[in-house]
Amino acid sequence: MRCLVCLRKLAPPAADGPAVSISGGIAGDEYTETHFFCADCHAYTVEVVHDRFLGETTVLEKGPLSEADGLAKLEIVRRCPQPWDKKCRCPAHRAYFGDSLD
Repeated sequence: MRCLVCLRKLAPPAADGPAVSISGGIAGDEYTETHFFCADCHAYTVEVVHDRFLGETTVLEKGPLSEADGLAKLEIVRRCPQPWDKKCRCPAHRAYFGDSLD
């Protein structure tokens, strides 16, 4: 993963700073978003894995997110005890995915 601002190669999340993942089921597909922080740019790059129920899995990058916007997303994710559970319907999952979960 590279920073979308400076193109620096980002280390795994635990080694490079705050980053978290969350998964959710939408229309039968699974979306997993992982936020990578660039300490040089103070910005987040988000990796989105879209595992389609009928079709191929795709991976894309989105962002950059400002440090403030990224931290706001991380605060939502951290309110869930099981962010990896695509079937979780807690308030944090619903807020993160805009109440569009299956």
